[in-house]
Amino acid sequence: MARVVVVYFSSMGHTEAVAESVLRGLRRVDGVEAEAIRVQDIDEAAWSRLDDADAIVFGSPTYMGSVAAEFKAFMDKSGTRWYERAWMDKLAAGFTVGGGLSGDKQSTLIVMQTYASQHGMIWVSMGIGVREPELDRLSSSIGLMCQAGNGPVEQTPPKEDHATAEAFGERVGRAAVRWSTGT
Repeated sequence: MARVVVVYFSSMGHTEAVAESVLRGLRRVDGVEAEAIRVQDIDEAAWSRLDDADAIVFGSPTYMGSVAAEFKAFMDKSGTRWYERAWMDKLAAGFTVGGGLSGDKQSTLIVMQTYASQHGMIWVSMGIGVREPELDRLSSSIGLMCQAGNGPVEQTPPKEDHATAEAFGERVGRAAVRWSTGT
């Protein structure tokens, strides 16, 4: 069984809603056990679950062209794991939510990808192409980008972004199964 943990920060609920969509996609893949952990809820047991995961999906809103301070604090707290190479060769992926169509969301994903690389992790990209025009309306390749706008969680991100999040979750799930079983 491939274990995947989605670890995220959400202040207004939009990133949490996307995390739930990623989880739905992960859980569609046979052989995947998936859970989500909010960074503010991380304790020793949660760190252990991250250490035991085959893949970790990182999620944060984009604030000022980067991850939220709360997510950055989580990143910084993982220094012991970095030193011990505890996450070496795990799969990693990332998603972000921002208000604007661009909103510098790619910068946030690059921060996450760099962070994963610092840990020696292997990054899973979007993998969604032009043959699926109903998905990835924001044309991201490095990871999942969603647009929340200024509306309530029930209205935004739009359903297309949630569908993309589910497809992204499935991609990460399939990769985790292959990676954990060696097939």
